[in-house]
Amino acid sequence: MLKAVAALIINIINIYCVKGYSMKKIRSFLAFVLTVSVFTATACTSQTGEDSSAADSQSVSQSQGNSDSSSESEADSSQTDKPVTDYTTYVSNTVISTGNNFYIEEAENITYRAYLPVEEYGELEYKFFFTNTVDSTYAKGKIAYVGKSGGSYTVSNATVADGGTGVEDEITNRTPVTFGGETKKDVKPDESYTSDTVTINIPEGHYLVWEWTVSGKGIPCTKMATLTSTTSSSDGTQFNYCDEIPLPQLIGAKRNVKHTLAAIGDSITQGCQTEFMKYEFWASKISTQLGSDVAFFNCGLGWARASDAAANESWLSRVSEYDTVIVAFGTNDIVAGKYGGKKSTAEEIEGCLDTIVSYLTEKGCDVILFNAPPQDFKETNEGIRTALNEKIPAIAEKYEAKFFDFSALLSTEAEPEKAVYGGHPNGEGGTVVADAFVKQFGSIFE
Repeated sequence: MLKAVAALIINIINIYCVKGYSMKKIRSFLAFVLTVSVFTATACTSQTGEDSSAADSQSVSQSQGNSDSSSESEADSSQTDKPVTDYTTYVSNTVISTGNNFYIEEAENITYRAYLPVEEYGELEYKFFFTNTVDSTYAKGKIAYVGKSGGSYTVSNATVADGGTGVEDEITNRTPVTFGGETKKDVKPDESYTSDTVTINIPEGHYLVWEWTVSGKGIPCTKMATLTSTTSSSDGTQFNYCDEIPLPQLIGAKRNVKHTLAAIGDSITQGCQTEFMKYEFWASKISTQLGSDVAFFNCGLGWARASDAAANESWLSRVSEYDTVIVAFGTNDIVAGKYGGKKSTAEEIEGCLDTIVSYLTEKGCDVILFNAPPQDFKETNEGIRTALNEKIPAIAEKYEAKFFDFSALLSTEAEPEKAVYGGHPNGEGGTVVADAFVKQFGSIFE
């Protein structure tokens, strides 16, 4: 039996490597094979005992959907679709960050609409994932802070559509999004939920439009910072600019990708203060260069701190399901500090980054750790940034993670504190970073 399992494992590794699957997917599949093999070996041995059948039959029936029918029926039931609750069966299909970094006090039949550029075009099956909790701290945390519970709200009339090539085009192919077969969804505080699957075709160069009507109090949302077109309407017809918009936390699509890449960080990762609907921030440009064979899940959030991610609410756990994770924090830890506390020291930020990288490494992710970029800081804050950046390569080395010298690309050797492309790197800075990233790490994703 053991020889057969060993031979099977060798064959799996060879096949998966030839097909270009990531080591994280190989490890996951091998874990499944070993689990099944151990179970099978135990079951075969136990069949000689008189009292083994009851416990084993119960285990089998539970793992196959609690079926109490015949063995043949149990085998058939194991092939039926089960609810998908992970973030990798339906992987990200937009580089726009849609996490929760803010909080709407109250909405009454407000319809929200967002234009989302997609990473892979064509007809795809989508599924949308939601969490009713705030992911990170915004500003001083007066309104929104890490782990803040969402309130009770109701979703109605959710749709996805073809937005054409821009906001001037007619929105077409509106397709209903349902929840457990219903168009209406009552959401409880801190509830995590998913939509049903929906299939829609987004032609080359077109936008996916997400639109839904929401009513209730305490609704976690995204501050988009004019990255893409986000609007709202109180009557469903006249839409106006809206910077505080509730959205799915994952725009997931069933894609045949070779690798999954996520980025968790602050507004610099999110892409804030770059040109409207140009998607020229570094995360977007990395995604474009890597192509549709790589799913890029951008989880950057404006004002976020490493201390927010280290709290390990659902935000960090979402990215932990991806093969490779970029970790890019530091700026807000320096200027604002941990929610409810004072500005953080270099040692405190180091501790938070250590916690994040340790967690992701334990989950089997390959981590790429960025250092803190230049911000034209005055002496005190620059001193903290310099001290922190001296510590970050050691964190990467400790966990066998990879290190990316983000700061050096955005400054000069003569004036390392000066932000050459702005505190939020512009399109030129985005290109510089993306080119260097792909040159250094591109082979990982081939």
